Amino acid sequence: MLILTCSTQLLRLEGILRKSLPSTLPVYGAVMNINRGNPGDYEVVVDSWPDFGAVLARRRGEVAGGDVGWASWFGHSARGRCQMGSGAPRWHCPLPSRLESGVKVASLSPLHVDLLNKTWPYGGNARSRAYLADLLERFPHLSLQDAAGQPLCWTLTDQFGAGTHGYTLPSHRRRGLMQAALTFSARRAQNRGFPFYG
Repeated sequence: MLILTCSTQLLRLEGILRKSLPSTLPVYGAVMNINRGNPGDYEVVVDSWPDFGAVLARRRGEVAGGDVGWASWFGHSARGRCQMGSGAPRWHCPLPSRLESGVKVASLSPLHVDLLNKTWPYGGNARSRAYLADLLERFPHLSLQDAAGQPLCWTLTDQFGAGTHGYTLPSHRRRGLMQAALTFSARRAQNRGFPFYG
C-alpha cells in the first residue's frame, strides 16, 4: 500500500474518481476535502500508483477499522472502470422563494452539540458527542433557526463530503424546513465544487 502525499497525484486521483461517480462518491468526497485544505486531517492510500485497483481514505496515521472511520473503493482496474461521466453530477436546486417569517439560515455552535447528540440515531454517548463536535468544528453545516437563535432543523456534512445528520425538531415538521435546509446546503456545496449526497 502506498500513501499519496503529492498534490499532483491527489488532484489526478480526484479526476479519476470523478469519472466513476456515483460508485466512488464516499472516497471522492474525502479526496476533495483533502485537496481543499484537508480539514479532517485525512490521507489516501492506494494499492499501487498510477494503476490502482483500491483506494482507502482514512484519518492520517490511522489503520483501517480505527475509531474515526474510513472510506474505500475497490475496482477490477480503477482506470478501466472510470467510464461513467466527465464530471461531478449537478442537480438543479432552486432556492426557496422565502423562508417563513422569523426563520433564518445560520450556523450551529458548539453549544448545540448536546442537542445534536440527543437527536442523532447513533448518538447519546460520549463518543458520538465527540464525533459530532468534531464535525461542527471542521466541516460545513447549516441550520434554520428561529428569531431567538434556537435550531429548528439542521444538516451536517461528514469527512467524506456526505450529509450525515439532518434533523427537524418534531414540533416544526411538515413545514418544508428540511427541504429548504437541504436546498441551501446543496447550493453551498455546489458553489464550492462539491457534489451533495447523503
